[in-house]
Amino acid sequence: MKLRHTLIAAVLMPMLAWSAPQPLDHVAVLVNDGIILESEIGERLESVKRNALQAGQQLPSDSALRAQVIDRLINESLQLQMAERMGMVISDIQLDQTLTNMASEQGQTLAQLRQTIESQGGNYTAYREQVRREITIGQVQRIQVQRRVQISPQEIDTLVSLIKEQGLQSAEFHVGHILIDFGNDENAARTRADKVLQMLNDGADFKNTALAASSGPKALEGGDWGYMNVNAMPTLFAEVVTDAKAGDIIGPIKGANGFHIVKIFDTRGIETQEVAEVNSRHILLKPSPILSEDMAQQMLLEFIEQVNSGAAEFADLAEQHSDDPGSATRGGDLGWADPNMYVPEFRDTINRLAPGQTSQPFRSSHGWHVVQVLDKRTSDATESMNTDRAYQLLFRRKAAEQSQAWQNEMRAGAYIELLDKRS
Repeated sequence: MKLRHTLIAAVLMPMLAWSAPQPLDHVAVLVNDGIILESEIGERLESVKRNALQAGQQLPSDSALRAQVIDRLINESLQLQMAERMGMVISDIQLDQTLTNMASEQGQTLAQLRQTIESQGGNYTAYREQVRREITIGQVQRIQVQRRVQISPQEIDTLVSLIKEQGLQSAEFHVGHILIDFGNDENAARTRADKVLQMLNDGADFKNTALAASSGPKALEGGDWGYMNVNAMPTLFAEVVTDAKAGDIIGPIKGANGFHIVKIFDTRGIETQEVAEVNSRHILLKPSPILSEDMAQQMLLEFIEQVNSGAAEFADLAEQHSDDPGSATRGGDLGWADPNMYVPEFRDTINRLAPGQTSQPFRSSHGWHVVQVLDKRTSDATESMNTDRAYQLLFRRKAAEQSQAWQNEMRAGAYIELLDKRS
């Protein structure tokens, strides 16, 4: 009897194990009309643990980490729902362009990026959709936060002044100085000062002029005071060199003893920014159900042929056919701009072209373009750099606060329910 019971148990055990219910995916969190699956939480947990292991970081307990992951997924779900309400759609073309740029930053082609992901056991389709998700969330965040952040011109001006002041503390100016003293006739002294300034502006040598005309303490040295920091130079100099550049001649400035003329021979320790700018114009055609990709490309080829043969003017074709409303009315004119402000395909194309050259049709995330470079130049962008730097500092400072406030408001107005993990 005992043997019989043993045999029955031996037969039943595999059957019981085979018939036991297998764990299935299920809804873990309700977020308004959306859901978060248990599999999503598990995948994100594994990703966080894998990244932490590679970075040598310590993680909290599994329960604390799970709570953080769920919190992040809830925020993402709310933002994706907002993107859907806004009608925001990341097209396949835009997605592929982003992935191409990501691959390029790693020195790879898009095909190589896909091969790398799959060779590491990843699913390229899932990776692609995750990137689409991240682009969507990023765009929603930018739109919502930008609406909330307010930066006044006064705030920017104050911070720009502070940036300049901090830069001046380490800057040195090679200063030249000419003093035309009042003598017995201030008006006559002013006339002489104006004449000296005119001579200098016409190209006269500053040091020779100082030797001949200056009454200043450095006249015998050609008015050369050498390199000085603003904290070490006379107050008169410090007041006028703040925005000065190498080669500037400033004056005449009326002082206690006469009229002063100051020249900045050179500077060092000053952060300056030069930018290469391009003056260009373009024609944009956006493919649609009516206008196919091939048709758009062929139309642009015909436009180029018409321009090259003299049968049509580029500006006229742009005004008649371009789908860029901002430039079409100006004959496609984009004006002077830093190429880096454009999407990568447009930037790279105009960087390759010489003034007067016209590109072949090329595709960007906006559509099909043909671009003509009118001219190129290098400009001093220090002032705009400081203004942009001030704006970015202020924006980042306020954006962090506003982003958190916006997300708190979203969650406060949302229906969120965490379901029993075992249900």
